[in-house]
Amino acid sequence: MNLISSNITLTFTVYGPPGPLSYMLATLLFLIYLFSICANMFLALVIYLESSLHKPMYVFLFNLAVNGVIGSSSVCPKIMVHLFSGVQESSYYGCLIQVFFVNFYGISAYVILAVMAYDRYVSICKPLLYHAIMTPAKVKQLLLVTYSFPIFSLSAQVYLTSRLPLCRHTITKLFCDNLAIVNLSCVKSNLDNIFGIFIVLSLAVLPLICVVISYIQILKVSWKTSRDAQQKALSTCTPHLAVFINFSLATLFSVIYNRASMYISSEVNIFMSLHFILIPPVLHPVIYGIRTKEIRRCIMKILRRRNLFTVLVDTVEVKSTFAC
Repeated sequence: MNLISSNITLTFTVYGPPGPLSYMLATLLFLIYLFSICANMFLALVIYLESSLHKPMYVFLFNLAVNGVIGSSSVCPKIMVHLFSGVQESSYYGCLIQVFFVNFYGISAYVILAVMAYDRYVSICKPLLYHAIMTPAKVKQLLLVTYSFPIFSLSAQVYLTSRLPLCRHTITKLFCDNLAIVNLSCVKSNLDNIFGIFIVLSLAVLPLICVVISYIQILKVSWKTSRDAQQKALSTCTPHLAVFINFSLATLFSVIYNRASMYISSEVNIFMSLHFILIPPVLHPVIYGIRTKEIRRCIMKILRRRNLFTVLVDTVEVKSTFAC
Protein backbone atom coordinates (compact mmCIF):
# COMPACT_ATOMS: atom_id res chain seq x y z
CA MET A 1 0.00 0.00 0.00
CA ASN A 2 1.41 3.39 -0.93
CA LEU A 3 2.02 6.23 1.52
CA ILE A 4 -0.71 8.47 0.13
CA SER A 5 -3.39 5.82 0.63
CA SER A 6 -2.25 5.13 4.19
CA ASN A 7 -2.98 8.78 5.14
CA ILE A 8 -6.54 8.71 3.78
CA THR A 9 -9.46 8.88 6.21
CA LEU A 10 -12.74 7.19 5.27
CA THR A 11 -16.08 8.43 6.59
CA PHE A 12 -19.19 6.31 7.28
CA THR A 13 -22.38 8.12 6.27
CA VAL A 14 -25.05 5.77 7.63
CA TYR A 15 -24.56 6.81 11.28
CA GLY A 16 -26.68 9.64 12.59
CA PRO A 17 -25.58 12.23 15.14
CA PRO A 18 -25.02 10.88 18.68
CA GLY A 19 -28.17 10.91 20.78
CA PRO A 20 -30.54 8.72 22.83
CA LEU A 21 -31.24 6.37 19.90
CA SER A 22 -27.57 5.80 19.09
CA TYR A 23 -26.77 5.27 22.78
CA MET A 24 -29.58 2.73 23.08
CA LEU A 25 -28.40 0.88 19.97
CA ALA A 26 -24.82 0.91 21.22
CA THR A 27 -25.91 -0.49 24.60
CA LEU A 28 -27.96 -3.23 22.93
CA LEU A 29 -25.05 -4.06 20.65
CA PHE A 30 -22.71 -4.20 23.64
CA LEU A 31 -24.98 -6.67 25.49
CA ILE A 32 -25.28 -8.93 22.43
CA TYR A 33 -21.54 -8.73 21.82
CA LEU A 34 -20.78 -9.49 25.46
CA PHE A 35 -23.10 -12.53 25.40
CA SER A 36 -21.52 -13.73 22.16
CA ILE A 37 -17.98 -13.48 23.57
CA CYS A 38 -18.91 -15.17 26.85
CA ALA A 39 -20.91 -17.97 25.19
CA ASN A 40 -18.21 -18.81 22.64
CA MET A 41 -15.35 -18.59 25.12
CA PHE A 42 -17.29 -20.74 27.62
CA LEU A 43 -17.96 -23.37 24.95
CA ALA A 44 -14.30 -23.33 23.91
CA LEU A 45 -13.23 -23.59 27.56
CA VAL A 46 -15.51 -26.58 28.18
CA ILE A 47 -14.07 -28.38 25.16
CA TYR A 48 -10.52 -27.52 26.22
CA LEU A 49 -10.93 -28.65 29.84
CA GLU A 50 -12.87 -31.87 29.26
CA SER A 51 -10.67 -34.65 27.90
CA SER A 52 -13.78 -36.59 26.80
CA LEU A 53 -14.43 -33.82 24.25
CA HIS A 54 -10.98 -34.05 22.68
CA LYS A 55 -12.44 -35.63 19.55
CA PRO A 56 -12.33 -34.37 15.94
CA MET A 57 -15.91 -33.05 15.96
CA TYR A 58 -15.36 -31.01 19.12
CA VAL A 59 -11.92 -29.84 18.02
CA PHE A 60 -13.60 -28.34 14.95
CA LEU A 61 -16.34 -26.91 17.17
CA PHE A 62 -13.65 -25.31 19.36
CA ASN A 63 -12.25 -23.59 16.26
CA LEU A 64 -15.74 -22.49 15.20
CA ALA A 65 -16.25 -20.85 18.62
CA VAL A 66 -12.90 -19.04 18.43
CA ASN A 67 -13.74 -17.95 14.89
CA GLY A 68 -17.01 -16.47 16.16
CA VAL A 69 -15.08 -14.37 18.66
CA ILE A 70 -12.82 -13.12 15.85
CA GLY A 71 -15.79 -12.24 13.64
CA SER A 72 -17.80 -10.27 16.19
CA SER A 73 -14.67 -8.58 17.62
CA SER A 74 -13.61 -7.38 14.16
CA VAL A 75 -16.72 -5.20 13.84
CA CYS A 76 -18.71 -4.67 17.05
CA PRO A 77 -16.21 -2.59 19.08
CA LYS A 78 -15.70 -0.20 16.16
CA ILE A 79 -19.45 0.23 15.63
CA MET A 80 -19.95 0.91 19.35
CA VAL A 81 -17.25 3.60 19.23
CA HIS A 82 -19.00 5.23 16.25
CA LEU A 83 -22.37 5.17 18.04
CA PHE A 84 -21.12 6.41 21.42
CA SER A 85 -18.57 9.02 20.35
CA GLY A 86 -20.05 10.29 17.12
CA VAL A 87 -16.63 9.89 15.45
CA GLN A 88 -17.60 8.04 12.28
CA GLU A 89 -14.24 7.76 10.56
CA SER A 90 -11.60 5.13 9.95
CA SER A 91 -8.14 5.19 8.53
CA TYR A 92 -7.72 3.50 5.16
CA TYR A 93 -5.22 1.08 6.69
CA GLY A 94 -7.62 0.22 9.53
CA CYS A 95 -10.43 -0.30 7.03
CA LEU A 96 -8.36 -2.81 5.05
CA ILE A 97 -7.52 -4.70 8.25
CA GLN A 98 -11.21 -4.89 9.07
CA VAL A 99 -11.95 -6.17 5.56
CA PHE A 100 -9.41 -8.95 6.06
CA PHE A 101 -10.77 -10.12 9.42
CA VAL A 102 -14.45 -9.90 8.44
CA ASN A 103 -13.82 -11.98 5.32
CA PHE A 104 -11.53 -14.34 7.25
CA TYR A 105 -14.33 -14.91 9.77
CA GLY A 106 -16.90 -15.66 7.07
CA ILE A 107 -14.75 -17.90 4.88
CA SER A 108 -13.11 -19.80 7.75
CA ALA A 109 -16.48 -20.49 9.36
CA TYR A 110 -17.82 -21.86 6.09
CA VAL A 111 -14.78 -24.11 5.62
CA ILE A 112 -14.96 -25.32 9.25
CA LEU A 113 -18.63 -26.22 8.76
CA ALA A 114 -17.69 -28.14 5.60
CA VAL A 115 -14.98 -30.04 7.50
CA MET A 116 -17.47 -30.82 10.27
CA ALA A 117 -19.90 -32.19 7.65
CA TYR A 118 -17.12 -34.42 6.34
CA ASP A 119 -16.46 -35.62 9.88
CA ARG A 120 -20.16 -36.49 10.32
CA TYR A 121 -20.12 -38.31 6.97
CA VAL A 122 -17.17 -40.49 8.01
CA SER A 123 -18.69 -41.12 11.45
CA ILE A 124 -22.07 -42.26 10.11
CA CYS A 125 -21.21 -43.78 6.73
CA LYS A 126 -17.88 -45.40 7.69
CA PRO A 127 -18.08 -45.96 11.45
CA LEU A 128 -15.60 -48.87 11.53
CA LEU A 129 -12.97 -46.79 9.72
CA TYR A 130 -13.65 -43.54 11.57
CA HIS A 131 -10.63 -43.66 13.90
CA ALA A 132 -8.38 -44.80 11.07
CA ILE A 133 -9.51 -41.90 8.85
CA MET A 134 -9.95 -39.07 11.37
CA THR A 135 -6.56 -39.39 13.03
CA PRO A 136 -5.00 -36.49 15.00
CA ALA A 137 -2.66 -35.89 12.04
CA LYS A 138 -5.63 -35.74 9.65
CA VAL A 139 -7.42 -33.27 11.94
CA LYS A 140 -4.33 -31.03 11.99
CA GLN A 141 -4.09 -31.18 8.20
CA LEU A 142 -7.74 -30.19 7.81
CA LEU A 143 -7.30 -27.27 10.21
CA LEU A 144 -4.16 -26.19 8.37
CA VAL A 145 -6.11 -26.10 5.10
CA THR A 146 -9.01 -24.36 6.85
CA TYR A 147 -6.83 -21.42 7.87
CA SER A 148 -4.02 -21.30 5.32
CA PHE A 149 -6.15 -20.87 2.19
CA PRO A 150 -8.24 -17.99 3.60
CA ILE A 151 -5.16 -16.24 4.98
CA PHE A 152 -3.18 -16.36 1.74
CA SER A 153 -6.12 -15.66 -0.60
CA LEU A 154 -7.52 -12.80 1.48
CA SER A 155 -4.06 -11.28 1.92
CA ALA A 156 -3.73 -11.23 -1.87
CA GLN A 157 -7.21 -9.71 -2.25
CA VAL A 158 -6.55 -6.96 0.31
CA TYR A 159 -3.22 -6.21 -1.39
CA LEU A 160 -4.91 -5.87 -4.79
CA THR A 161 -7.58 -3.61 -3.29
CA SER A 162 -4.97 -1.43 -1.57
CA ARG A 163 -3.38 -0.74 -4.97
CA LEU A 164 -6.52 0.93 -6.30
CA PRO A 165 -6.53 4.76 -6.38
CA LEU A 166 -9.47 6.32 -4.54
CA CYS A 167 -11.69 9.12 -5.85
CA ARG A 168 -14.21 9.12 -2.99
CA HIS A 169 -13.82 8.74 0.75
CA THR A 170 -17.33 8.00 2.06
CA ILE A 171 -18.75 4.54 2.82
CA THR A 172 -22.51 4.07 3.01
CA LYS A 173 -22.26 1.07 5.36
CA LEU A 174 -21.75 0.35 9.04
CA PHE A 175 -18.30 -1.14 8.56
CA CYS A 176 -15.71 -1.74 5.87
CA ASP A 177 -15.96 -4.47 3.26
CA ASN A 178 -13.94 -5.12 0.15
CA LEU A 179 -16.67 -4.19 -2.35
CA ALA A 180 -17.28 -0.86 -0.59
CA ILE A 181 -13.61 0.09 -0.96
CA VAL A 182 -13.47 -1.12 -4.57
CA ASN A 183 -16.48 1.10 -5.35
CA LEU A 184 -14.53 4.11 -4.06
CA SER A 185 -11.84 3.56 -6.67
CA CYS A 186 -11.33 5.80 -9.68
CA VAL A 187 -10.82 2.77 -11.93
CA LYS A 188 -12.43 -0.61 -12.37
CA SER A 189 -10.03 -3.45 -11.73
CA ASN A 190 -10.81 -6.62 -13.68
CA LEU A 191 -8.10 -8.47 -11.78
CA ASP A 192 -9.69 -7.63 -8.43
CA ASN A 193 -13.13 -8.74 -9.68
CA ILE A 194 -11.77 -12.00 -11.12
CA PHE A 195 -9.87 -12.75 -7.93
CA GLY A 196 -12.97 -12.03 -5.86
CA ILE A 197 -14.98 -14.49 -7.95
CA PHE A 198 -12.20 -17.06 -7.51
CA ILE A 199 -12.36 -16.67 -3.72
CA VAL A 200 -16.15 -17.06 -3.68
CA LEU A 201 -16.03 -20.17 -5.88
CA SER A 202 -13.15 -21.87 -4.10
CA LEU A 203 -13.85 -20.93 -0.48
CA ALA A 204 -17.64 -20.61 -0.41
CA VAL A 205 -19.19 -22.66 -3.22
CA LEU A 206 -16.88 -25.68 -2.81
CA PRO A 207 -17.54 -25.98 0.95
CA LEU A 208 -21.27 -25.71 0.22
CA ILE A 209 -21.01 -28.54 -2.31
CA CYS A 210 -19.04 -30.59 0.23
CA VAL A 211 -21.75 -30.16 2.87
CA VAL A 212 -24.56 -31.03 0.43
CA ILE A 213 -22.77 -34.17 -0.81
CA SER A 214 -21.97 -35.25 2.76
CA TYR A 215 -25.60 -35.01 3.85
CA ILE A 216 -26.86 -36.76 0.74
CA GLN A 217 -24.60 -39.69 1.58
CA ILE A 218 -25.68 -39.57 5.22
CA LEU A 219 -29.35 -39.68 4.21
CA LYS A 220 -28.71 -42.62 1.89
CA VAL A 221 -26.98 -44.63 4.60
CA SER A 222 -29.45 -43.66 7.33
CA TRP A 223 -32.40 -44.65 5.16
CA LYS A 224 -31.19 -48.26 5.13
CA THR A 225 -30.58 -48.53 8.90
CA SER A 226 -32.87 -49.17 11.85
CA ARG A 227 -35.04 -46.52 13.44
CA ASP A 228 -32.72 -46.25 16.45
CA ALA A 229 -29.74 -45.67 14.16
CA GLN A 230 -31.71 -43.04 12.27
CA GLN A 231 -32.56 -41.25 15.52
CA LYS A 232 -28.91 -41.31 16.56
CA ALA A 233 -27.77 -39.93 13.20
CA LEU A 234 -30.46 -37.24 13.38
CA SER A 235 -29.45 -36.18 16.90
CA THR A 236 -25.80 -36.07 15.81
CA CYS A 237 -26.36 -34.04 12.66
CA THR A 238 -29.15 -31.68 13.79
CA PRO A 239 -26.92 -29.14 15.60
CA HIS A 240 -24.48 -28.95 12.70
CA LEU A 241 -27.25 -28.70 10.12
CA ALA A 242 -29.00 -25.95 12.11
CA VAL A 243 -25.74 -24.00 12.43
CA PHE A 244 -24.96 -24.45 8.73
CA ILE A 245 -28.40 -23.26 7.61
CA ASN A 246 -28.22 -20.29 9.97
CA PHE A 247 -24.78 -19.27 8.71
CA SER A 248 -25.80 -19.79 5.07
CA LEU A 249 -28.78 -17.46 5.55
CA ALA A 250 -26.54 -14.91 7.24
CA THR A 251 -24.09 -15.14 4.33
CA LEU A 252 -26.93 -14.72 1.83
CA PHE A 253 -28.13 -11.62 3.68
CA SER A 254 -24.57 -10.28 3.61
CA VAL A 255 -24.29 -10.79 -0.16
CA ILE A 256 -27.62 -9.02 -0.70
CA TYR A 257 -26.49 -6.25 1.63
CA ASN A 258 -23.22 -5.75 -0.23
CA ARG A 259 -24.86 -5.68 -3.65
CA ALA A 260 -28.05 -3.76 -2.92
CA SER A 261 -27.32 -1.55 0.10
CA MET A 262 -27.95 1.58 -1.99
CA TYR A 263 -31.50 0.46 -2.85
CA ILE A 264 -32.86 -0.64 0.54
CA SER A 265 -34.00 1.32 3.58
CA SER A 266 -31.50 2.22 6.28
CA GLU A 267 -33.28 0.03 8.87
CA VAL A 268 -33.11 -3.06 6.64
CA ASN A 269 -29.57 -2.08 5.71
CA ILE A 270 -28.47 -2.08 9.35
CA PHE A 271 -30.21 -5.39 10.11
CA MET A 272 -28.70 -7.22 7.14
CA SER A 273 -25.20 -5.93 7.82
CA LEU A 274 -25.26 -6.88 11.52
CA HIS A 275 -26.99 -10.25 11.00
CA PHE A 276 -23.89 -11.77 9.41
CA ILE A 277 -21.62 -10.62 12.26
CA LEU A 278 -23.88 -10.93 15.32
CA ILE A 279 -26.41 -13.74 14.88
CA PRO A 280 -24.19 -16.75 13.98
CA PRO A 281 -21.67 -16.24 16.83
CA VAL A 282 -24.59 -15.87 19.26
CA LEU A 283 -26.61 -18.85 18.07
CA HIS A 284 -23.84 -21.37 17.37
CA PRO A 285 -22.76 -22.00 20.99
CA VAL A 286 -26.41 -21.95 22.11
CA ILE A 287 -27.45 -24.51 19.48
CA TYR A 288 -24.55 -26.83 20.27
CA GLY A 289 -24.93 -26.34 24.02
CA ILE A 290 -28.63 -27.25 23.93
CA ARG A 291 -28.70 -29.91 21.22
CA THR A 292 -25.47 -31.80 21.93
CA LYS A 293 -25.94 -34.24 24.81
CA GLU A 294 -22.23 -34.77 25.44
CA ILE A 295 -21.56 -31.04 25.76
CA ARG A 296 -24.53 -30.63 28.09
CA ARG A 297 -23.23 -33.47 30.24
CA CYS A 298 -19.75 -31.91 30.41
CA ILE A 299 -21.20 -28.50 31.32
CA MET A 300 -23.19 -30.07 34.17
CA LYS A 301 -20.06 -31.94 35.25
CA ILE A 302 -18.09 -28.68 35.43
CA LEU A 303 -20.90 -26.96 37.35
CA ARG A 304 -21.15 -29.83 39.84
CA ARG A 305 -17.38 -29.75 40.26
CA ARG A 306 -17.60 -26.02 40.89
CA ASN A 307 -20.34 -26.49 43.49
CA LEU A 308 -18.31 -29.22 45.22
CA PHE A 309 -15.27 -26.93 45.30
CA THR A 310 -17.38 -24.15 46.87
CA VAL A 311 -18.74 -26.52 49.52
CA LEU A 312 -15.22 -27.71 50.38
CA VAL A 313 -13.95 -24.13 50.68
CA ASP A 314 -16.87 -23.19 52.95
CA THR A 315 -16.23 -26.26 55.12
CA VAL A 316 -12.55 -25.39 55.52
CA GLU A 317 -13.44 -21.81 56.43
CA VAL A 318 -15.92 -22.99 59.06
CA LYS A 319 -13.35 -25.36 60.59
CA SER A 320 -10.75 -22.59 60.64
CA THR A 321 -13.21 -20.30 62.43
CA PHE A 322 -13.88 -22.87 65.15
CA ALA A 323 -10.17 -23.59 65.47
CA CYS A 324 -9.53 -19.95 66.18
